Amino acid sequence: MRETGRMRLFAAVLPPEAAVAELAARVKALRVLPGADGLRWTEQEGWHFTLAFFGEVAGDVLPELHTRLARAAHRHHPHELRLAGGGRFDDRVVWVGADGDGEALRRLADSAEAGARRAGVPMDRHRPYHPHLTIARARSSRHGSATGLAPYVDGLTDFAGREWTVGELSLVRSHPPAPGVPGQQPRYEVVAAWPLGH
Repeated sequence: MRETGRMRLFAAVLPPEAAVAELAARVKALRVLPGADGLRWTEQEGWHFTLAFFGEVAGDVLPELHTRLARAAHRHHPHELRLAGGGRFDDRVVWVGADGDGEALRRLADSAEAGARRAGVPMDRHRPYHPHLTIARARSSRHGSATGLAPYVDGLTDFAGREWTVGELSLVRSHPPAPGVPGQQPRYEVVAAWPLGH
């Protein structure tokens, strides 16, 4: 019998607690800037680098997806990264970037995407990978002009966290926020993780 349950899934790298704490201290300073209440700030429990977004995945595809992602993790070695700098996507999103072995992270992202495609997950057109960790989104175009986001990006320019080792590839489920509840955010749940290089 085919399983019909669907889950909203993505592959990700999760920074360790110490790196999250360093970034949280900087974000706390950004949140007191004028106009900060016009942004939706992401919760630090959900901070991650998305490697590949799979969308709604049917339950009967999951076993093969697990197999393919385990293989992808096995083919890549642990590598060093740090949270550093920041930027924005148009007038919508403020993000923190990464320094370190970005090429290794890009290759891991490409493998996760290719593995999902082979598992039967319909994937969007391939785009060059740009590692970023979203910290805030504009609530509306009224609040989110490019000029309006500039102070937050400027506040991240000199940010550089401690170096840490990317040691695993995680499969994460996104639970959408409850409808009609202001300020609710998606909740993220790690459903599986595979060590790199094993």
